[in-house]
Amino acid sequence: MTQEETRPIASVDHGTPEELDGTLVFRLGYDGAVYSGFAEQPGQTTVAGEIRRALETFLRREIELTCAGRTDAGVHAVGQYVSLPVHESELEVTRSRWMRALAALLPHDIAVSGVYHAAPGFSARFDARSRTYTYRIVTGDAPPLLTRSVTWWHRLPLDVDAMQDAADRLLGERDFKSFCKTASAVGKPTHRCVMEATFAREQALGEECLAFTIRGNAFLHSMVRTIVGTLVEVGCHRRDPVWVDEVLAACDRAAAGPTAPARGLCFMDVAYDNGALTVCP
Repeated sequence: MTQEETRPIASVDHGTPEELDGTLVFRLGYDGAVYSGFAEQPGQTTVAGEIRRALETFLRREIELTCAGRTDAGVHAVGQYVSLPVHESELEVTRSRWMRALAALLPHDIAVSGVYHAAPGFSARFDARSRTYTYRIVTGDAPPLLTRSVTWWHRLPLDVDAMQDAADRLLGERDFKSFCKTASAVGKPTHRCVMEATFAREQALGEECLAFTIRGNAFLHSMVRTIVGTLVEVGCHRRDPVWVDEVLAACDRAAAGPTAPARGLCFMDVAYDNGALTVCP
């Protein structure tokens, strides 16, 4: 290792104890391939566990960490947000210092892209107005090469117009119990509001994919991947678009299509009220 790699990162000197009187918010991304999801789990390698370790190392204290949305094992992110209450002295840490410290303390597959201040009591989860996910699919005989870890290779052609017709039926406030992992829906509300559900062609590293973007106030466990698996059934002409209406009405996971693979899903962004976040100087 080089001298730069072994040089210790300076942590915050709190001085005398203070009340927690502000909130730090981080925008981050991660390659979810090796993680057992975002949420911490005993004996598992998780995104939240790595972030907590890095922040507690830098701040030299235990923290209370809140995320905008928990992602499943293997799911990626470019616009996840996490918040934590902090002391006044910790709010004085500059953005450049945070970026240097976290680049050194986090593993190579997790990266912070933004640092913000928010009012005391702000929550990355409960103050979120909407969340956006994109699921990427590659079709055709040739598998993706450079994008293979972030796309689902589906050999059969897909009727995008039919899939869009089916996706339009998900818009608005609905009961999405049919699109939720059964065990996680027991005794919990399953109504959500979908504000956008659209398909578009994208190119990355010379490879083309079909990108399905969905935006909603919140999402249930495995909801987006189950929606994608259901829409692909329509795109393959195994089902008609109107079938989605029947799936919604059934309120039964068995009525929907299969769950699409985790690797194609990416948590893209979170929307907050204007002025809720202030860029860290």
